[in-house]
Amino acid sequence: MLIDQYSDYMLLERNCSELTVKAYVSDVKAFVLFYEAEYGVVDLKSVNYPEIRQWIVELVNEGISNRSINRKLASLKSFYLFLQKTEVIQVSPLVKHKPLKMEVKAKLPFSEVEIADVFELFEKDLSDFFKLRDRVIIELLYTTGMRRAELVGLTIGSVDLVSNNLKVLGKRNKERIVPLLEVTVRLLSKYIDGYKERYNSEILSPLFLTNRGVKIYENFVFRLINSYFGKVSVKNNKSPHILRHSFATHLLKNGADLNSVKELLGHSSLAATQVYTHNNIAELIEVYRQSHPRNKKV
Repeated sequence: MLIDQYSDYMLLERNCSELTVKAYVSDVKAFVLFYEAEYGVVDLKSVNYPEIRQWIVELVNEGISNRSINRKLASLKSFYLFLQKTEVIQVSPLVKHKPLKMEVKAKLPFSEVEIADVFELFEKDLSDFFKLRDRVIIELLYTTGMRRAELVGLTIGSVDLVSNNLKVLGKRNKERIVPLLEVTVRLLSKYIDGYKERYNSEILSPLFLTNRGVKIYENFVFRLINSYFGKVSVKNNKSPHILRHSFATHLLKNGADLNSVKELLGHSSLAATQVYTHNNIAELIEVYRQSHPRNKKV
């Protein structure tokens, strides 16, 4: 079946994660269900753009956001590019498709005060192993800027407490070395000592486990961050990605150059890093008021 071949291609040749492949395949299957209900026969090799356009209309009528629709169409486009690559079809029916316009929502980083407030929540609880684990997770996300999936993939062998760095496996299995602050090394050292007392420790053992002793997963990390930051922040978005956003924003605010931040984040291009170069609006207003000659007293 073409979808099964596509799934194997994404896993084995594109080195995509199982979660990514599952999401892409799910979107393609959703289109197949629509196509079957609408036209009675499923022949993915003969699909044309007007038929896909009809699916888009139905998704809009269902109240699906443009962002979600664009994601589904990106999955379908990837599937048809695979069919084109394997010469099942000559031209993708989505070759001229343009994504739906989306409202750009500002991603507000946590303030340095909010970060400090979260860390204060742990001051009296680090004797508890699982509280220490939570503290180290937040510490790593904020002081290294790593992605949630990268954190989940860390093993005991990823940590080098002698050289004070972490070996991180990023997107497309691209490996990078991330430096650690001394305070982070001390926390990690304390955590790993507790880990070895509690569990069998090997090089490939997951660095972080749930309370039940199994490897943490991405939704676990999301809930953890949302829970702790919910106690100190009123921001709507309190996700692990906002910690990554905060890492980059705070570095740039304190004088780091863009290219260094790019390398730390594991971005492949500088353009991806430039989204973090926004100015803090409150600081901008203050500088404006202090600097503009019209606001100076005569």
